Amino acid sequence: MDIFIAGLLIVLMIVVLGSGLWIGLSLLGVALFAMEFFSSRPVGDSMVFTIWGSTSSWTLTALPLFLWMGEILFRSRLTADMFKGLAPWLNRLPGRLLHANVIGCGIFAAVSGSSAATCATIGKITLPELKKRGYPDDISMGSLAGAGTFGLLIPPSIIMIVYAVAADVSIAKLFVAGVIPGVMLMAIFSVYIAIWALRNKDKVPAADADMSFSQKLYAGRHLIPIVSLIALVIGAIYSGVATATESAAMGVAGALALSAIERSLTWASFKEGLYAACRVYCMIGLILAGAAFLTLAMGFIGLPREVALFIGGLHLSQFWLLMLLMAFFILLGCFLDGISMVVLTMAVLLPTVQAAHIDLIWFGVFIVLVVEMAQITPPVGFNLFVLQGLTKRELPELARMALPFFMLLVLAVLLIYAFPQIVLIGPSLM
Repeated sequence: MDIFIAGLLIVLMIVVLGSGLWIGLSLLGVALFAMEFFSSRPVGDSMVFTIWGSTSSWTLTALPLFLWMGEILFRSRLTADMFKGLAPWLNRLPGRLLHANVIGCGIFAAVSGSSAATCATIGKITLPELKKRGYPDDISMGSLAGAGTFGLLIPPSIIMIVYAVAADVSIAKLFVAGVIPGVMLMAIFSVYIAIWALRNKDKVPAADADMSFSQKLYAGRHLIPIVSLIALVIGAIYSGVATATESAAMGVAGALALSAIERSLTWASFKEGLYAACRVYCMIGLILAGAAFLTLAMGFIGLPREVALFIGGLHLSQFWLLMLLMAFFILLGCFLDGISMVVLTMAVLLPTVQAAHIDLIWFGVFIVLVVEMAQITPPVGFNLFVLQGLTKRELPELARMALPFFMLLVLAVLLIYAFPQIVLIGPSLM
């Protein structure tokens, strides 16, 4: 009977999501159906209390603030200046300006917290410039799709905040845990680009005229504002001076101040950024509410217990349990966005993960890496959607371009499993 109910709800979920209904409303609808027909619990009271509890957490206040900070920067000249500051330093590297996608996404991820915002912002800057200079579309777009996922891993990360709330772990420790894996992933991507460039020298345009060290330093002045903002936000969290929410507020204030100083802040851009952040947060809030109610419904039906017992009954080692979960999340990513995946599954999976003696901070970074894979996996790969809007290319073509970087994300997961201190050394020092 439990298998029948689970199968029915999965089919219903796929049908409702496939209809084009908003994800949050789809989750609420499936939860209402499950509670009404498979549980004796009063539906109305349960829904009201669950939705209120899932959306009224003070910790979640950091989420709209980081979104707003990213929107402010998106509408300023700071992002374009970042490319000007980076380009002279990349001229002699194999692959040259292709590394601007990786480094640019890494820098912007540290102030946006959003994968889609990172991919869109850096893509608007780098793709036209790379095309104009003659770089191949495959590696240009593929590296952007992969590097755009840094917005999920390099703190401040929106999905890390959501996971921390769901798993009841420290946001600050989770942020610190994401730093070294984020830098490692940037290095892996850059090494791959360098190897590709060395093997395809005829496809890489000639280097620009060399600049002297002093000229490079002068061009690097464009990086000062955005690097200073990163230092303000991340430094306040890591030093313990401010909580994640307070640091997010400082980031918004800093972004507003920088935009005002460079005269790119107008009343119109201020309103546009605020409206855009509100729209995105309302979408996320609805998803959180729907996922929380669906999680409650699954709990009353008993499916989480059955799933945990099934997985536990497999008697898998830690490694094969994580590989199973990776495959599960990649499959789930074909139908849901990252936040829905995290909120919807944590209540089911955390008891099993804890029983397997897996550290929850480490598991948070693992989940983020796996969700990053889903961002470049069709048919619901958010970064692929963003790239499609930027380039007007077909999704299968973009997915093919992103495939090498998907495999590099798999490599990153294997590395943090083999060397867990890559993740845990930062939080252990706090």
